[in-house]
Amino acid sequence: MTLTRLLLLNFTLATYLTGVIWVVQLVTYPAMALVGKPEFMRHHAAHTQGMGWVVGAPMVLELALAGWLAWAAYPTWGAGTALGQLALVLAVWAVTFFISVPFHNRLAAGGFDYVAIDGLVRTNWLRTLAWTARAAWLGWLLSRG
Repeated sequence: MTLTRLLLLNFTLATYLTGVIWVVQLVTYPAMALVGKPEFMRHHAAHTQGMGWVVGAPMVLELALAGWLAWAAYPTWGAGTALGQLALVLAVWAVTFFISVPFHNRLAAGGFDYVAIDGLVRTNWLRTLAWTARAAWLGWLLSRG
């Protein structure tokens, strides 16, 4: 596969995930605070199950493609760009599994918890900004030809 095609695949996936995370950041997570306590457990279970389909496979594919891009582009782009775009994906994974998942586990176990919801909203900015930066960076690389 050509480097341009690999870059385009990475950009497509990054922009998809960036769009999803902005909806989660501005709509989905803040709206959790509006769900009534009696309905919260069902709402949260539906959210986590649905989001698993929306982001699970794309995140795994993005990680694989980002690794491939880093390996393929290293000789052309150098370490900073080749590994930098991969580092943003790894940052998203780290925040997801070490920060977001524990907050979700707390909500799944205990139900409505404003502190956990607020924690999700505040810390999710890390993922939102990382995906946005990666999509913009890849878009810039694509524009250079």
